[in-house]
Amino acid sequence: MAGLQTPDQALGVQGDEDTGDGLQSSHRMLSFSDALLSIIATVMILPVTHTKIYPEEFDTSIQKLLATRIAVYLMTFLLVTVAWTAHIRLFQVVGKIDDTLALLNLACMMTITFLPYTFSLMVAFPDVPLGIFLFCACVITIGLVQAVIVGYAFHYPHLLNQRISHSAHKAAFRQHVLGVVLRGPALCFVAALFSLFFFPVSYLLMATVIFLPYLSKAAGWCRDRIMGPGEPPAQSLDFFTFDLHEPLSKERVEAFSDGVYAIVATLLILDICEDNVPDPKDVEEQFQGSLVTALGSFGPHFLAYFGSFATVGLLWFVHHSLFLHVRRATRAMGLLNTLALAFVGGLPLAYQRTSALAQQPHEELESIRVSCAIIFFASIFQFATWTAALLRQREALRPSARFGGREHALMFAKLALYPCASLLAFASTCFLRRFSTAIFHLMQVAVPFAFLLLRLGLRLALAGLRGLRGLRGLTRPAGPLRNDQGAADAQAQLLPAPC
Repeated sequence: MAGLQTPDQALGVQGDEDTGDGLQSSHRMLSFSDALLSIIATVMILPVTHTKIYPEEFDTSIQKLLATRIAVYLMTFLLVTVAWTAHIRLFQVVGKIDDTLALLNLACMMTITFLPYTFSLMVAFPDVPLGIFLFCACVITIGLVQAVIVGYAFHYPHLLNQRISHSAHKAAFRQHVLGVVLRGPALCFVAALFSLFFFPVSYLLMATVIFLPYLSKAAGWCRDRIMGPGEPPAQSLDFFTFDLHEPLSKERVEAFSDGVYAIVATLLILDICEDNVPDPKDVEEQFQGSLVTALGSFGPHFLAYFGSFATVGLLWFVHHSLFLHVRRATRAMGLLNTLALAFVGGLPLAYQRTSALAQQPHEELESIRVSCAIIFFASIFQFATWTAALLRQREALRPSARFGGREHALMFAKLALYPCASLLAFASTCFLRRFSTAIFHLMQVAVPFAFLLLRLGLRLALAGLRGLRGLRGLTRPAGPLRNDQGAADAQAQLLPAPC
């Protein structure tokens, strides 16, 4: 594996030769952009986690939190991932960068960093169209900057990917790339117009941007079914082999996912540092100067933190185990993985809701249920990613994880653990309402131990099945043997194979 290179690494090797001419590989800039985009996507949850829940209006506040704010968070998270995907596709075309392209990319990144502020306005003022308008304006600006990058790169072909720069159909390729880059911003432009007089349509149009590649593919499939496949263009061998809608590389998906998990884990400790450091004046007045006693009052917050961190860490471990067996991420796997990451990004909200139980115990049942639901959806979309890989296992999975492979049963058990545990905890709160907090914390503590025992238990179960199969073979009556050689062959079949 050491001799294999990703396309970006190959570009990096080529770019090193041009540093004396002011040109560089885009590999490091892409890494910076990936890190920034994963941070922006994840911090979208912060306005939701800091939503104030008023005790006298608790039911109404929870309904508003679930019905509007979480839904808008999920949509904006997915829109940021769409921008990330478009950025990766763009720099599959642009192979090298100069100072101008670097500055244009920084302008694009600066606009993306403004998205959380516009989202905060959307959350704080859901009935005011200004937040939606500004969000759409940012997306339009991002698309325009990317279009300028495309125009600049095609004006100086030595900046393009080597295969494209030598193509005889650069004009057709530029038109195709611009169409891919500007489709989403065009829809957001229409959404910005609708936000001025009927903003629900704006949300619908922005959601359409997320599923646009899948809708266009479905429309193409329907068109081919009705009208028959059209004639391929003359430049198909040179032009359409470089498909911008192909799934992203496994390495890019892993890097972006690792960034989201790491940032979510970091946000948890930032909340501890912000909310759970006692004020010196309060320590003197309320706890007689004893810092230990003051910290003891934050015990439930620390318990919620450790449980939430363990959940984030184990979900990352399951994700790592899944992609360890993945050879190639399909398009369906990419979408389902993005949905899983969106709910993983909601885990700081689960921490905020469970850490507040000591101060607001009458709200604990709904808070526990919200937390169980977030964990369930984060894990069930991981399971769906695995299912999508199994449906195309020859293309997507390594042989050891396919049906009947030695790792298949263990991977299935790992992925099913959190959905089953969170669903069981949610159902238990319906019958044991008084113990809902204890049930939730028990789930958080029990699941890590279950991961430790999982492989051992599975090995024991498989050994037991092999033992039963061997006993069945011993008790089965043997047929008449014709000679001594046949008896020796039958006895050899009953002996265990050498290690």
